Amino acid sequence: MRTSAALQYLYLQKPVSSIIIICLIAVLPWIALGDFSTKGEPREAAVAVSMLESGDWILPKVYANEFAYKPPMMHWLITVFSLPKGEVTEFTSRLPSALAYTLMLVYVLIFFSRKTRFQEAFIATLLLLTCVEIHRAGMTARVDMLLTAFIVIGLIRLFNWEDKMELKGLPVTIPLILSAAALTKGPVGIVLPLFVFGVYLLTLKKYSLLKIIKSIVYIGVASSFIPSIWYIEALNQGGNDFFNVIVAENFGRFFHLNESNIQYDLGHENGAWYNLLTLVAGFIPWTLLLFFSLFFSLFGLKITKPDSPFRQWINQVWNRLLSMDKIKLFSLVASVCILFFYSIPSSKRSVYLMPAYPFIALFMAQYFIYLAEYRNRIFRIFAGTLFAVVSVVLIVIFIRLTGFVDFNYLTSRYLSGQSARDMVETIYNALSPGIIQILVYIFLCIAACTLFYQLRKKINIKILYATILLTFSINLFIDGVIMHEIRDTTSARHFANEIMKDYPLSKTNVFVMNDLKNYINMYGLNFYMGNSFRNFEIEKPSSGYFLCIAKDFQKIMQHFDSEYTFVLLRTSDKIMGDTRSKVVLSRFELNH
Repeated sequence: MRTSAALQYLYLQKPVSSIIIICLIAVLPWIALGDFSTKGEPREAAVAVSMLESGDWILPKVYANEFAYKPPMMHWLITVFSLPKGEVTEFTSRLPSALAYTLMLVYVLIFFSRKTRFQEAFIATLLLLTCVEIHRAGMTARVDMLLTAFIVIGLIRLFNWEDKMELKGLPVTIPLILSAAALTKGPVGIVLPLFVFGVYLLTLKKYSLLKIIKSIVYIGVASSFIPSIWYIEALNQGGNDFFNVIVAENFGRFFHLNESNIQYDLGHENGAWYNLLTLVAGFIPWTLLLFFSLFFSLFGLKITKPDSPFRQWINQVWNRLLSMDKIKLFSLVASVCILFFYSIPSSKRSVYLMPAYPFIALFMAQYFIYLAEYRNRIFRIFAGTLFAVVSVVLIVIFIRLTGFVDFNYLTSRYLSGQSARDMVETIYNALSPGIIQILVYIFLCIAACTLFYQLRKKINIKILYATILLTFSINLFIDGVIMHEIRDTTSARHFANEIMKDYPLSKTNVFVMNDLKNYINMYGLNFYMGNSFRNFEIEKPSSGYFLCIAKDFQKIMQHFDSEYTFVLLRTSDKIMGDTRSKVVLSRFELNH
């Protein structure tokens, strides 16, 4: 069977299987590549390390007597995946996100394909699969992808409950899914889906207000039962400290409450505009196509005064929205409600908006199909621009492989900043001719040639698929070549191995500060040293080894000058990604 025929067979006859294969290729080979280089990933992984070592699956202690800020669903999954080998690794830590990414995309494809045209559903899934935010979250050892999958699947189940059963019966699966969401990141896993669903029921104008409230309360109470068991057990273990953290994380962020009861700043404070900017950035490259179409459409835009009064015109628009197909109405409500919900808290992050992405992707798919059919010039310009960018990248790769240009000479001559030279050197090293790199280069070249070939033809929908294929190959290039090298270069692993080899460090004699309001925690170093850090201020040891970032060392010595003597032993050669600073190892003794 020819390759094109095989792909056509998968697309038409086995769409779910094809999406699973694409998802696994997109994330699974790459989650084992690259060390932890951010603070979030090793912080979550260290909780699973503690679970394995201590057997405490409720509220294990990590990083110098700290406990996890979030419920344990993600940590449970990491621990389970790590049990066969008995060791928490980058692969087992990122595996829950990769599987959640795959499961959500499959569920979204099945759901949309039953409610809309298959082509719209398939393209929406591919847009979701290749956009920056969702793809990145699917490869990261953080709770956000897992939470998004539970919320999206929960919303779909809620829609089907109304659509097929008209709020009748006992939907057992819905409380289980929302319970899992709450055990991933707290009450938001229940509150947000029910908020979206409640607004959707109101827009249907089909049920009485009492019926809507009873349905939401029923699901909310049923979904809260299992998480409440964990919260009660964790409260018994953690006491007031746990209670203060839970209140701050779940209510302090949302209602802008005082943070005086916790030992860290909630952070991520931004205005409502931030959500729109991160949404635009998160859907790259597809938001670029939207901007292309809007830019070229402005030239032919004619602004005319509405025939009817403004209030009547607003009513007409509103009635038109309410008369949409149920799936489109539900997607619109979900998108708007999620954006509104996360505009309220002072704390805002791009990953919070991910539950809205599948529903926005459906409208984007419909619009892109329209562009391919009726505004093909705009679409071809975008595809051609993307091809040109990738062509430049391929030329750089060719130059690197053949050695025609000495990049080190160019950087030393034309770049003055050390950080810029280091980044160019890292990328230069990443483009080395390894087996994985060569395979990725071949795939990137094939995808670029495919798009170039389709641009010479007249079937615009195939150009859309070729553009998606090229975007997919760009993601593979970034994950398998560039980010792999960047993560390894900025990882704490090298310094951890170095000092553990040269000094008698153990789980009993390595101390750090754990005061996030005044110092930076080194979560990456803690993970690669086996979650061995102890709390200096609480234990007040007589001697041992002390770790901190370079800029905190003088401050710590001055603060404890009357009690301890510190001797500098080693400073890391490179700046670490999670602390954005070099790290210092010292030996200390209590003054007599």
